[in-house]
Amino acid sequence: MRKIRLGCTNLFVSEIGFGGIPIQRLTAEEAVAVVRRALDLGVTFLDTAHGYTTSEERIGQAIAGRREGLVLASKSPARDGATFAEHLELSLKRLGTEYIDIYQFHGVNTPQDYERILAPGGALERAREAQAAGRIRHIGITTHSLALAQEFVRSGHFETVMFPFNFISTEPETALLPLCRANDVALLAMKPMGGGVFEDARPAFHYLRQFPDVLPVVGIQDVREIEEIVALTEEPSELTPQDVADIERLRRELGTRFCRRCDYCQPCPQGIAISTVLSLRGFSRRFPEARTFGPWGQEVIEKAKTCRECGECESRCPYNLGIRDLLKEAIAWYEGALAAYRAGQGG
Repeated sequence: MRKIRLGCTNLFVSEIGFGGIPIQRLTAEEAVAVVRRALDLGVTFLDTAHGYTTSEERIGQAIAGRREGLVLASKSPARDGATFAEHLELSLKRLGTEYIDIYQFHGVNTPQDYERILAPGGALERAREAQAAGRIRHIGITTHSLALAQEFVRSGHFETVMFPFNFISTEPETALLPLCRANDVALLAMKPMGGGVFEDARPAFHYLRQFPDVLPVVGIQDVREIEEIVALTEEPSELTPQDVADIERLRRELGTRFCRRCDYCQPCPQGIAISTVLSLRGFSRRFPEARTFGPWGQEVIEKAKTCRECGECESRCPYNLGIRDLLKEAIAWYEGALAAYRAGQGG
């Protein structure tokens, strides 16, 4: 597999990165098998986080005896130095390693969070100490805020920035990637498959391969998924006319009001599964109708109807979606589609 340089880290990694979120859903044995298959296929970049429950530990088990040549990335949501130090020690223990190649500040989406990290005694101060001691080799940061991502790149504090980048979330093309290149900061593309919304990996990865210095980090939970994606790296990197047609069709279908299912809107005071409600229309096209319009789907929608329009979700949404209106639209669509489904079933 082609290797790419991660900016000023001067690390060279596989052109596909393994994202460790989905392996939380697997058994330990299944998770280890998926990670090891990725390694066998030539993947050398593995990304996880302190907050991904069992992910760090499972990756640690999978790489035991195979650490050499791998680039491990993890993350801490800590803003203060003391908590950051605790998270780092736990990450090192779970991963079974003496050092982490890239340790990232996780989900820094507000100026206030950033200020806390930079403050005296804050997380950056501890990260620098850990870096000097060889526990961390490089320092990165992740965000869903484009303005903050630009600030992070300019700051000189970080060697990598992770930000959503796919054929729907195209802002980095002109607003972030040129800045990263100018400052020699590596851009790690989160959600290359739209947070699981895109069904076909081919247009998704053909799109991102236009940017050969960008590292897509894709969440994997099945051996077949990583096999399919790695196989795409053996194809020409140019977008084909079919890719362009598929991308334009999907852009029309998903529109600009597309929920990335990041769940930063949670917790909802009413317990509404917001991203699930906003994804039901897509589920109806990808899963058996009996599931979408059966007891499970109906329960999801009934809970959505309890929305008090408090707006807390919108204040937390990194994409500034009008969630209250989108919920109303999703409920109206579901009720019409449910009636049509019942009529088709003779009920």
